[in-house]
Amino acid sequence: EGRGQELSCSVQAYLRPLPEPVRRTTRNPAILDAHMASRAVDTVIFDLGGVIMRNGGPRDFTKRYPDHDPAVVAEIVMGPHHLDTDHQWHRVERGEITLDECRTITKQKLDDAGIVATVPANAPASSANPFNFQLNDEMVTFIHDLKSAGIPIGILTNNVKEFRPMWWPLMDYENIFDTIVDSHEVGMRKPNPAIYQLTMDRLGATATRTAFLDDLEANVEAANALGMHGVHVEEDSSGAIARARELTGL
Repeated sequence: EGRGQELSCSVQAYLRPLPEPVRRTTRNPAILDAHMASRAVDTVIFDLGGVIMRNGGPRDFTKRYPDHDPAVVAEIVMGPHHLDTDHQWHRVERGEITLDECRTITKQKLDDAGIVATVPANAPASSANPFNFQLNDEMVTFIHDLKSAGIPIGILTNNVKEFRPMWWPLMDYENIFDTIVDSHEVGMRKPNPAIYQLTMDRLGATATRTAFLDDLEANVEAANALGMHGVHVEEDSSGAIARARELTGL
């Protein structure tokens, strides 16, 4: 999908390895076999914003409008989470329009509704990361543990082409994950069942043996409807990580 070409030398300079994993393997074969048998799933799929990243989810957009109902703001800016529609945000996530086109439509809708942001967006940490994405270190440690245990892992993200340079430099994604399904590259987005199936097909996974972590309940419910083990990731992700560790036996 051309990710190798996207990585320029300047971007590669920002790549950094995962922190040292918490080693959970054992040299006792009997214990190891019992440990593997305790797994409810063989594959784990992660959302990006609000899961691997501490931010980047819908709540980060609505926080900029504290004087207005967050549900109303979210509906205008991002559309209904439980549907895949012709809303401008859904279209930009499917790669049908540019981010600038999406922003123009959104600004007009917010202006028409009398909604104005009173909290500025976070200042960028660097020119390479203008959105100031922040890795969730506890989730990253869990990802590294899965990798060390040989459990296939993937990313399934509703995302925007123009956002790629903002999060891609933060991890060595191509060497860590077995597949990355980005909505704008495949012309589909969650909660469309087809994009979940595409991700599982790329991983050679079956729904009943796959865990899926997402910060939107609608996306978790869509995964559950397919027979996957959906795990809702809240702002405090510790509970979700504990549940995923339980499912994977780690």
